[in-house]
Amino acid sequence: MAASGLASRFVYSVYVNVNMSTHTTRLIDARSPSDRADAAQQAAGILDAGGIVGLGTETVYGLAGDAANGEAVARIYAAKGRPRFNPLIIHVLDLAMARREARFPEAAERLAAAFWPGPLTLVLPARDNCSASALARAGHDSIAIRRPGGFMADVIAALGRPLVAPSANRSGHVSATTAADVLADLGGRIDAVVDSGGTDVGVESTILDLTGPVPCLLRPGGIAREALEAHLGMRLATAAQAPAAPKAPGMLSSHYAPRAGVRLNATEIRPGEAYLGFGGQVPEGPAPIAAIDLSPEKNLIEAAARLFQALRRLDETGARSIAVAPIPDHGLGEAINDRLERAAAPRPAAE
Repeated sequence: MAASGLASRFVYSVYVNVNMSTHTTRLIDARSPSDRADAAQQAAGILDAGGIVGLGTETVYGLAGDAANGEAVARIYAAKGRPRFNPLIIHVLDLAMARREARFPEAAERLAAAFWPGPLTLVLPARDNCSASALARAGHDSIAIRRPGGFMADVIAALGRPLVAPSANRSGHVSATTAADVLADLGGRIDAVVDSGGTDVGVESTILDLTGPVPCLLRPGGIAREALEAHLGMRLATAAQAPAAPKAPGMLSSHYAPRAGVRLNATEIRPGEAYLGFGGQVPEGPAPIAAIDLSPEKNLIEAAARLFQALRRLDETGARSIAVAPIPDHGLGEAINDRLERAAAPRPAAE
């Protein structure tokens, strides 16, 4: 959006990082047709500036942020109290926008034509130049993507780029189907909620993984298994039946691992190591072959946003291992440490 530039984005980011748990959540009314277009523009402006907004879809209310903005994605994890960096669903306006983010095999094209817009999420190979941040994809080479109906589609059209949007509730709580539900769970933790009325489907989208040899149902939802099987002319596998297919998030102890070894809670550097720092900590020992500080100012939101890209960049140096500074285990630090522990876990013999 032309109205917001780099300066306004920076000022807004500083404000929300400092005031996440104390600022007032704005309520925007979009229940009448006359208010809908203006509400979509207001929501798009907040999202363009790095904010996070509760938006209605045809399934449940989602907590939306700019998919390309790692800090906005990190704020979503923090607001929800999400215990791990599970991949988030990327929401697009149309098939053309979806094709810019993911590669579509023939089965995906058929399903999108039949069920989009609607409550079907497809897990597909991500394009190398996809706009979604590494944090939104939780470091995976795949991407979960859907074309929503409801008011969220209006906001994506106004913004002009994809949104991430997990359900707009605290992690582990019941999903929200009204704006009042969102405010009850997340009021004071997010920037705005747009009240577009109740949702129609009332349950989350069905998630279908198309990255393996057999389509795999990862989550039942708003579209029945039988409808998908009838359209594809074949039975769907489930995650438990297809262990060789791409896994659901967080199933393996060794996951998100670079080629280099990962050494946690490091206070010294060993020869041939790269260094992943936090908070300006200066390790003892020889100089690392490369170093990245996730957040010199100890901002866990910034650290979460940079985590996966930092691991990739350090791995590309050819270091034999990556020494990781101690990172606090509160707030988003718990999720950061969860991913680092998986990266450091012993690798299965087959890998």
